[in-house]
Amino acid sequence: MTASDAPPTAHPRRRLVLAGSALLSLGALGCAGPASAPSTGPSSDAGGARRTPRSAVPRDAPMPPLAADGALLLDRITWGVSPSSLRRLAEQGEARFLAGQLRPARTTVLPDEVVVRIAALTISQRPMNELVQELERQRRAADALADDAAKTAARQAYQQTMTRLAREAASRSLLLALHSPDQLRERMTWFWTNHFSVFQGKANLRAMVGDYEDRAIRPHALGRFRDLLGAATRHPAMLRYLDNERNAAGRLNENHARELLELHTLGVDGGYTQADVQELARVLTGVGVNFGDTPPRLRPALQATYVRDGGFEFNPARHDFGDKRVLGRPIAGRGLAELDEVLDLLARHPSTATHVCRRLARFLVADAPDPALVARLASVFSRSDGDIAAVLESLVADPAFRASLGTKFKDPMHYVVSAVRLAYDDRPVVDATPMLGWIARLGEPPFGRQTPDGYPLDEAAWSGSGQMTARFEIARAIGSGTPALFRAEGGAPVGASAERPPPPALANVVWDRSTRDRVAPATRRALEQAASPQEWNAFLLSSPEFMRR
Repeated sequence: MTASDAPPTAHPRRRLVLAGSALLSLGALGCAGPASAPSTGPSSDAGGARRTPRSAVPRDAPMPPLAADGALLLDRITWGVSPSSLRRLAEQGEARFLAGQLRPARTTVLPDEVVVRIAALTISQRPMNELVQELERQRRAADALADDAAKTAARQAYQQTMTRLAREAASRSLLLALHSPDQLRERMTWFWTNHFSVFQGKANLRAMVGDYEDRAIRPHALGRFRDLLGAATRHPAMLRYLDNERNAAGRLNENHARELLELHTLGVDGGYTQADVQELARVLTGVGVNFGDTPPRLRPALQATYVRDGGFEFNPARHDFGDKRVLGRPIAGRGLAELDEVLDLLARHPSTATHVCRRLARFLVADAPDPALVARLASVFSRSDGDIAAVLESLVADPAFRASLGTKFKDPMHYVVSAVRLAYDDRPVVDATPMLGWIARLGEPPFGRQTPDGYPLDEAAWSGSGQMTARFEIARAIGSGTPALFRAEGGAPVGASAERPPPPALANVVWDRSTRDRVAPATRRALEQAASPQEWNAFLLSSPEFMRR
């Protein structure tokens, strides 16, 4: 590293706002394309994770040779390059590293402090059914109170409990995104949670979203699409969010059927008709949610077809047992088996292969992926019976993927997580509260998308001037050191790491082996104007180059 590359240790104070404004202008211009260079399953509860102490490798420790685009590869398939992940890639080699990411071990290895933090969460200690039942009793008790003040206080306590559970779910997601070595699985968990999007603000979904992500999505994020589709479709969070518990014979509610076709499988141009929506809604009649203690009273003839699995319920008294026809295929009316037959049909439909692979390519390659690339991926999807890992393996091996590295604009979640991973790789973050605030400020809070289409994946949604200004302020906070990241919820210290940390050293091995050679001259000039290591960090994290993956 040359003297001009390094963050200053002593320098006449310059106005941060001037250099910051210059970088924001560069960032806005950089949104039009990549910056030019000078000549990124298993249950995540305590039982699903092994502890490992985190030992920082000395910054000057020798590192094996690394491909020139190694850091860019990590920025694309993980939650952001870090010194330790760059070293892991160099030591394992790209082929072995990718194989481990595509087919990770069932047990996740996490730092001790993170295992303890996740294990302490209520959502890790108690099953969703138990939590929802307890909350329902709490709600009924509050509604029954005669005193208005007491009723208001009890209702507020109920809402606060649900909000805390949702915050726990989001915190667990972020802690795993930061620390899990199975980075591709965590990236795909976010992608599929967004693809099968639910909104935590509806009804009591705040008590369900943690289970939805951890039980319905994460175990299948790199598995078979059919298994993922079934788990998401049948989860109480999805059924309640899309109103399917209101869907009954003679009183059809088409919400779930429509989104299942338009968003989750075939796509809006996938060849289905309004008649298909109505027929699928009939298939879905009786599929709903029941967290009660007792099953419904049924006629003897229907009792054998009743199904209860946790909060999921198939109530035959509400089902339309008539024959149906979906996408031209006759479906014999017989109960819940109809849904399995239709999900098999949808998961293996050519339009589903195209729609899903287009979204994967949009997420991992380009905002407007080449139709030829999508067709190649869809072919792998169909041949492999929807093997997600096989599709991703083909995607990463495609020349279009390699050519796109460093060009995709980071959405808010990726921006914040990648900044924290780069800055604090040497100490375990245990409190994600500051990160949740930053991500919410940028407009992408976990489980916060009200509409079922999920957060947008394109650059235009996240590159406005207000977004860039907010990112600069967040870059300042991260680059200056954020003690709250190293405290357990409630502010209790977590060992020595709870002491106020020094500013992170972003002029690290990632800078030495990758970033320094990619920054444009204008970014380099802005870095040279930094008056302190904190400002240098802020300028790097708000640079056009860091905005892309």
